[in-house]
Amino acid sequence: MFLFQHTPESEPGSLSYLLGCVGQGLGIVVDVHQDEVDLYMKIAAQKGIKIAYVIDTHVHADHYTGGYELAQRSGGQYALHKDSPATCEFLPLEDNQELTAGNVAVEVLYTPGHTEDSITLMVTDRSRTDEPWFLVTGHTLFVGSVGRPDLKGRAEEMANKLYDSIHNRLLPLPDTMEILPGAQAGSVCGAGISGKPFSTIGFEKKHNASLSMSKDDFVKEVLGAILPQPPEMQDIIGFNVNPAKAS
Repeated sequence: MFLFQHTPESEPGSLSYLLGCVGQGLGIVVDVHQDEVDLYMKIAAQKGIKIAYVIDTHVHADHYTGGYELAQRSGGQYALHKDSPATCEFLPLEDNQELTAGNVAVEVLYTPGHTEDSITLMVTDRSRTDEPWFLVTGHTLFVGSVGRPDLKGRAEEMANKLYDSIHNRLLPLPDTMEILPGAQAGSVCGAGISGKPFSTIGFEKKHNASLSMSKDDFVKEVLGAILPQPPEMQDIIGFNVNPAKAS
């Protein structure tokens, strides 16, 4: 298995990923920014990797996606949750659906809260074991924090959904499960995010204060820590809903 984590120059608080199987030359890209498309094409070519899937963990509000363009240029499939508001052509992902790239398997976990279409990806390297190894959590669970629920309205409702997603889908997983988030310190998509770009379920249970709160307290805490909206948010969402229009 190979794994590449990258911080785009345009948004130093964000993280994107390329992961996959070296032996069979297949890869999956997650949450790529518009200015990272050339980089991921170059890395795939250098590694001899065919990009099979390009996944956005949700329709982002803080950066222009490069996902659709990368899929078009690489021949991979652009993928979003089936309830995504996107109007471009995409592969609709179901809860518990599995995508494979050689020996690497990615299970889709539906984790609404940051947005209605948010997903988490649970990754297994079957060349080593059938036990899942790590989560790419998008903007659902960060290191030291959680995603903001307000960017597309219905903030209190979405905060309740975020709590349920984290507590029902993520925290019951083994403490050794690694977390690779979609953002780090500096992102506008969550307050108090750590600058460390990875953690584990067990560590976050112990040291991420929001995870030990009651649901009511969690909702109050999250709603009370809302940051200013990202610059150009409406333009960004408009682009990300239909990136094919700009192509």
